[in-house]
Amino acid sequence: MPLIAKVATSVSKTAAALSRAAGRGDGSVIGGWIGLKIDPDLLAHLAAGRAVALVSGTNGKTTTTRFTAAAVGVLGRVATNGYGANMPTGHTSALAKEGHTPFAVLEVDEHYLGQVIDQTKPQVVALLNLSRDQLDRAKEVAMMAQMWKIKLASHPEIKVIANADDPLVVWAASGSPQTTWFSAGQRWLDDSFVCPESGHAIERAQGDWWCTGCPLRRPRPSWMVEDGGVFDPDGVWHLVQLQLPGRVNIGNAATALAVAAEFGVRPIDGVRTLKQVASIAGRYAQVDKDGRNLRLLLAKNPASWLEAFDMADQVPTLLSINARDPDGLDTSWLWDVDFAPLRDRPVLITGDRAFDLAVRLQVNQVQFRHVQTFDEALRSVPPGRLEVIANYTAFQDIRAELDRVN
Repeated sequence: MPLIAKVATSVSKTAAALSRAAGRGDGSVIGGWIGLKIDPDLLAHLAAGRAVALVSGTNGKTTTTRFTAAAVGVLGRVATNGYGANMPTGHTSALAKEGHTPFAVLEVDEHYLGQVIDQTKPQVVALLNLSRDQLDRAKEVAMMAQMWKIKLASHPEIKVIANADDPLVVWAASGSPQTTWFSAGQRWLDDSFVCPESGHAIERAQGDWWCTGCPLRRPRPSWMVEDGGVFDPDGVWHLVQLQLPGRVNIGNAATALAVAAEFGVRPIDGVRTLKQVASIAGRYAQVDKDGRNLRLLLAKNPASWLEAFDMADQVPTLLSINARDPDGLDTSWLWDVDFAPLRDRPVLITGDRAFDLAVRLQVNQVQFRHVQTFDEALRSVPPGRLEVIANYTAFQDIRAELDRVN
């Protein structure tokens, strides 16, 4: 690397270490921010010489990235942004921290995918899904899909791993000459009833989908989730055993195996590594506190809340909602979530925007109790299991209460 890049890397690692030592965070952003101030091309310099995979989408990025890093790890050391810092500052910090590695697997915020492609020259890009998220500051999903489509079409050398079940993802990847399709399902459909190509309706039947006005339709996937496992392109079924809950995570695992295969990892070898992943920056973590067993679930938009309800057991459940900058300031998305699955359990609510949530729950006929603090929530339920579902900054607040559990 050029001398300035070496200096920037050293300063980046030092700043990140000081942040961790001071208890100000995990250093996954500040190190990269300072490094890029010294050398604006630092990310490109750090990525050079590595085989890079990027993982992007609205939901499931962090988990899929962790699974992919585990699977690729059978070949050698992997640099990855395991704490979910998914913008260029986080990528820079992660690569600087790990030093030289043959591989890098990076989660990328969907808005930054084009920029990070240009800077890291990835071998593989995985596209998970697209759904509405923080519309007060983010683009509509069709605009995001168009950005992806244009960028990927300009990089025909990239191998694209894309979700065949999401029409927006299929359209975004349709101009890429090297595309492998996986089927992970799509439970949230409200953002993909209209074809992004023609504007006609999308029809669905028996797991298939097609546009009623143009040739866009579901491609045949090479990787498929079925019966608690994954079929690979050779038709071999692999049992997927995970510590993480929910069918959605088997889909994330299938994506990870597909990405790892592009680096030469055999599915039979990759699948063995997936059960080592137990928690991702506190997500899915289980913590014992004051006689209660807490499980932490992150849910930041309507699609992810739908999946969280599927994962949560029918036990007392704490919901926490904030509307700070990382969450998006607009809470109107709560009206797109069906909270009816919570009617059969005790529900507690807290957070900066708990009253917004309260109105939504009343309309959905869900009984609840408002608590001011996390400690009050613990005192309000009997010893035993407590599910905790929170959006981004609310989740981080609770994680801090639990000494930043990972």
